[in-house]
Amino acid sequence: MNLKISLAIIVLVCNGLAAQEMGFEEYNPKSTLVVPVHEVTKAKYPFVDIHSHQRSMSAQSLNGLVADMDAMNEAVMVNLSGGSGSKLVESVDNIAKNYPNRFVVFANVDFDGAGKSGWIQKTVDQLEADIKKGAKGLKVFKSLGLRNVDSDGKRLAVDDVRLDPIWAKCGELGVPVLIHSADPKSFWDDMNADNERWLELKTHSRRKRSDTDPAPWQQIIDEQHRMFKKHPKTKFISAHMGWYANDLQQLGGFLDDIPNMYVGIAAVIAELGRQPQNAREFFTKYQNRILFGKDSWKPEEFPTYFRVLETNDEYFPYYKKYHAFWAMYGLNLPDEILKKVYYKNALSLVPGLDKSLFPED
Repeated sequence: MNLKISLAIIVLVCNGLAAQEMGFEEYNPKSTLVVPVHEVTKAKYPFVDIHSHQRSMSAQSLNGLVADMDAMNEAVMVNLSGGSGSKLVESVDNIAKNYPNRFVVFANVDFDGAGKSGWIQKTVDQLEADIKKGAKGLKVFKSLGLRNVDSDGKRLAVDDVRLDPIWAKCGELGVPVLIHSADPKSFWDDMNADNERWLELKTHSRRKRSDTDPAPWQQIIDEQHRMFKKHPKTKFISAHMGWYANDLQQLGGFLDDIPNMYVGIAAVIAELGRQPQNAREFFTKYQNRILFGKDSWKPEEFPTYFRVLETNDEYFPYYKKYHAFWAMYGLNLPDEILKKVYYKNALSLVPGLDKSLFPED
């Protein structure tokens, strides 16, 4: 046996041993299943992305964004990171000059320092000014309930009574509040072999939480629901399906109990795609309360959403293994439900959207 053959054998043996010793992170087998495939690169109907983020729209050219939107049939992008004051006005002005009917901006509030003398009046006045300047809603980041502190340095609860005038003002002005509270419950659970978010927590360790960092998951979620109930005249969109996309029966109970609560599907399509029959029943029952959204602006990831919602495909991959290592299945939603999820429900909640961008029934 010559030296080259010997070295080749050694390499093959070493590669085989390495494969046997690889960790879960590296194991990502290609499916051998052969089933019908219906790739969907463009949504069947024009849609409103109710949950998008652009750091700044004040001076940037919007041409590239619009081109990407057109390619996948996105009619309107809702930028939830609109900020406040001059930043928001600059974005609104840039949109008005270039693509006035393709973008919507939501205002934001800095909740730190709540409780200081004059804080709430100043905050409500600024919010009202932002809406009069063109903001179409309020986006509340997950920092409320997780990181924001009041004037005494204590955790600011989502349902803190000192914030009530903010939610009431949104109801008075007829604009929705899209709010993200907490994160998936698995982030609070023990990081062990039973935790299906183990890989995500290992690769993104800062996402791990506990009952004292900063509070129990259920407490934060309960705070959100109490706040919704306290302000029945205000429309609330619970981001990420309120982190109950893995328990649709429970989520349905909340929707039954809180008529001013709506949900967006951003970042939870993987939960829906692994329970197609159950999810289809949920979408059928609550078709007037669900809105399309994506969250991170990555056009290459949208087709997975379209495929889950529109087709009856079986066992196709999600785009982030650490987020969902399981396969997806299509819900095959009927056209009327698709229209509601893609744009009709958004048209009923967000004021001022251009209805001419969407089909007439």
